[in-house]
Amino acid sequence: MLFSELGLSDAIVRAVTEHGYTTPTPIQAQAIPAVLAGGDLLAGAQTGTGKTAGFTLPVLHRLATSPTNPTGSQRPIRALILTPTRELAAQVEESVRLYGKYLPLTSAVIFGGVGINPQIKILKHGVDILVCTPGRLLDHMQQGTVNLTHVEILILDEADRMLDMGFIRDIKKILAVLPKKRQNLLFSATFSDDIKILADSLLNSPAMIEVARRNSTVEVIQQKIHPVDRDRKHPLLAHLIKTYSWPQVLVFTRTKHGANKLVEQLGKDGITGMAIHGNKSQSARTKALAEFKDGSLQVLVATDIAARGIDIDQLPHVVNYDLPNVPEDYVHRIGRTGRAGATGEAVSLVCVDEHQMLKDIEKLIKRELPKEIIAGFEPDPNARPQAIQLRSGGGGAGGGNRGGGGRSQGQRTAGKAPASGAKPNTGPARSGNASSPPRPASPHRSGGRGR
Repeated sequence: MLFSELGLSDAIVRAVTEHGYTTPTPIQAQAIPAVLAGGDLLAGAQTGTGKTAGFTLPVLHRLATSPTNPTGSQRPIRALILTPTRELAAQVEESVRLYGKYLPLTSAVIFGGVGINPQIKILKHGVDILVCTPGRLLDHMQQGTVNLTHVEILILDEADRMLDMGFIRDIKKILAVLPKKRQNLLFSATFSDDIKILADSLLNSPAMIEVARRNSTVEVIQQKIHPVDRDRKHPLLAHLIKTYSWPQVLVFTRTKHGANKLVEQLGKDGITGMAIHGNKSQSARTKALAEFKDGSLQVLVATDIAARGIDIDQLPHVVNYDLPNVPEDYVHRIGRTGRAGATGEAVSLVCVDEHQMLKDIEKLIKRELPKEIIAGFEPDPNARPQAIQLRSGGGGAGGGNRGGGGRSQGQRTAGKAPASGAKPNTGPARSGNASSPPRPASPHRSGGRGR
């Protein structure tokens, strides 16, 4: 099947084709006709399979082929796309611009961590498609600077992550002001029970698409575990990067402090790295992401939330320096590599403290991960597990004055459930000038400004 056979306008097919894509991915082949039909949709697909184009292309088509006649001079917001993180919001809006370049439609992206006044000015002029994170959108709603009464299509992207970050209350406040009659699209990398509850309350007789088994990991990703003592993780990572000449590595840590410390340690080994997380300024995160994408930065160290939306062609290596305390996050993490059919390698450095986390991950993905001990880094067989500190988790990727995210401060010993509670920051913001162009077959590469 070709994009030209899906019922999309010639202008959209032309924009997609210009970027070298003619054949849709499975999620796109199923989602695009479903969205074009006008009904609600619940769609699940692994990270990196092209969900963004699965909804941006048909939404662009629907809006372009059914123009409205606004009563005032301001162009009404007709499509609202909610995402959990700034990086993802910027990426999605870049895809909207990329594929809508030959259409008379406008778009904008707003998120926290940057000034609100430029966003107010943009909204005053009016846009057809607004991409945002929930917190900053609520800020605009409270200030009366955004009008959502004409929204025809609502898209919740990465809905599982939004729930995980504690955005459900914000989402409900936003839903309360939207027109009752609208098309609702819910996209998620995983179908948790919470997602199904949300879908039941939001969607009206939706079509359902799930192109991969629940919580599965992309088959083209080679996964392996390197057992190692907790205090030998940094030397092992440096050894792997140098021994195998890894040119570009995305490394996940459990905490913001851990990310900063690892960057310092790698720097002493002559390995250039930068960190992105919620305590970093917007400009610092944008700079780190841009340099990582263009290849001038060898190692990007990230926390879970801050890394959502990182979409880089041919990213060869993802390293779990710390295993995530939530098994589903493992799927999201390693999905940063092996995108759009490319191969990739996901390596996890696992110490004795994380054995239960590893068991939980293997249970989720329904497979045992191969283990390889690196000579010189053999773990102490007599080591005993210690409690793991869990702090406002995954790195708050926030910056705005609102949001949710991460998990509360607490501890986890092998086998114990994580503490729950606090809700970190995560603000939306406005962007527009993203960096590299998206990659469609997943249609979209990654976008610019981070979250």
